[in-house]
Amino acid sequence: MHSFRALGALAVLGTTVALAGCTAASDGGSAASDRLVIGTTDSTVSLDPAGAWDRGSFTPQNQIYQHLLTYEDGDTTPVPEIAEACDYDSATTYRCSIKPDLTFSNGDELTASDVVFSFQRVLDIAADTGPSPLLANMESVAQDGDDVVFTLAVPNDQTWPSVLTSMAGPIVDEEVFPADALLEDADVIGSGPYAVGSYEDGGLLQLTANASSSGTAPKTAEVVLKPYTSSTNLRLDVENGAVDVAYRSLTATDIEDLKGNSDLQVVDGPGGSVRFLTFNVNTQPGGSAEQKLAIRQAVASLVDRQELADQVYRGTYAPAYSVVLDGQLGATEAFSDVYGAAPDAAKAASILAAAGVSTPVTLPIQYTSDHYGPDSDQEYALIESQLEASGLFSVELQSTEWTSYVTQLSPDSGYPAYQLGFFPDYPDPDNFLRAAYSSTGASVANGYSDPEVDALIDTEATATDQDARAAAIEQLQMVTATDAPIIPLLQGRETVVAAAGVTGLEDTLDATYLFRFGALAK
Repeated sequence: MHSFRALGALAVLGTTVALAGCTAASDGGSAASDRLVIGTTDSTVSLDPAGAWDRGSFTPQNQIYQHLLTYEDGDTTPVPEIAEACDYDSATTYRCSIKPDLTFSNGDELTASDVVFSFQRVLDIAADTGPSPLLANMESVAQDGDDVVFTLAVPNDQTWPSVLTSMAGPIVDEEVFPADALLEDADVIGSGPYAVGSYEDGGLLQLTANASSSGTAPKTAEVVLKPYTSSTNLRLDVENGAVDVAYRSLTATDIEDLKGNSDLQVVDGPGGSVRFLTFNVNTQPGGSAEQKLAIRQAVASLVDRQELADQVYRGTYAPAYSVVLDGQLGATEAFSDVYGAAPDAAKAASILAAAGVSTPVTLPIQYTSDHYGPDSDQEYALIESQLEASGLFSVELQSTEWTSYVTQLSPDSGYPAYQLGFFPDYPDPDNFLRAAYSSTGASVANGYSDPEVDALIDTEATATDQDARAAAIEQLQMVTATDAPIIPLLQGRETVVAAAGVTGLEDTLDATYLFRFGALAK
């Protein structure tokens, strides 16, 4: 999912949020093809929703389970899935009424009791690799007849409907799942479009169409998810037809090469990920707060995002001028507005001179060689070249494997400047902004804290008026671009390579970031 984990306690929110009357699509159609093989380099930590908070696990989980709320294709407004309606009863109570006659794939009834069990279980187990932090605002959850009532610590949480769509929200069968321990992956039961046919830890996952699901019937009766440890092997198998779909992650070079193969199709859509350079405001170079700010601003003035996108990622990433993605509420290109879209060495030199910073500045930059894809080496070598070409910086570039890298991220003693990336828990700008900039809820471990920024985060999280919320998000982006504790570099496209006969890819590569196996056929 993401390299740092979003969500601390939200600050006081405003008025109510309602989703009453929304309904998810359901057509009960028939399977159009028999079997589809999908290859991926993502690893699955757990098929039990209480045990995983990563994208490699959520992709198969999203085929197996349903949520109270979900997203219709291409629309980032939460709508009911197993709920008939959800709304605020009061500032701190959020009620969802459950649809009647729902069943799990094993025939057990799905009721409000299962919903309560599912959410409480995530908190009770609190697995180190699990999504319990996403439920930080949930004080309690209780059954009221056919309804489920959430009591929230913070009034009128604008993000709560989105949280219900996230990895913390899959509904499990209380007759099957233990309340205080994770269930073996091969034994999980859900109510989604697919059920687990067979699975061996780390191996092939066979999914079969779940005829009892209340959602749209999948177009393919059986899907096999095949894991790969090497993108090279994944490329070979999609070329020779051993897999029908290569979903995450081929290299940019591979994708570019495969565009010329008439037996294959290359389809892309919104990716949801952001790559950025983070400064530890405590350990970065600079003899004073003013000098540290100047160094960050100078780097922001020198980075050539378009060159990174073109030369390293061959168009599979686009320049990012904010951590809020294009198309989201209040999204701006704040870094472009403050520093310009193109690198400006003269501006960078002026900023450093005004703060009395001697040049060249020695700048250690750390990146991870194995966590953000095989092109990170090229990406950070090019950043080093861009900064040093100005004559203003001398970069000390080092790489570290993720298992060691993540242990060194500390506000007090961590890397001076370092690579991070983010994939959202749900498509709402608060998920990005809070994780990146909040003094209490951020997870980038860079020591950044600003009362004005915290106040703006509180405002955007509380405003029920969308125009007011957008205005706060816009202002927040401008303030943080000026401070530049994080320099957004690139936003990803989700690129899938598939056999020419596979259909439905365009229907599932959208701004919800949910890859729906059931939309695919051949």
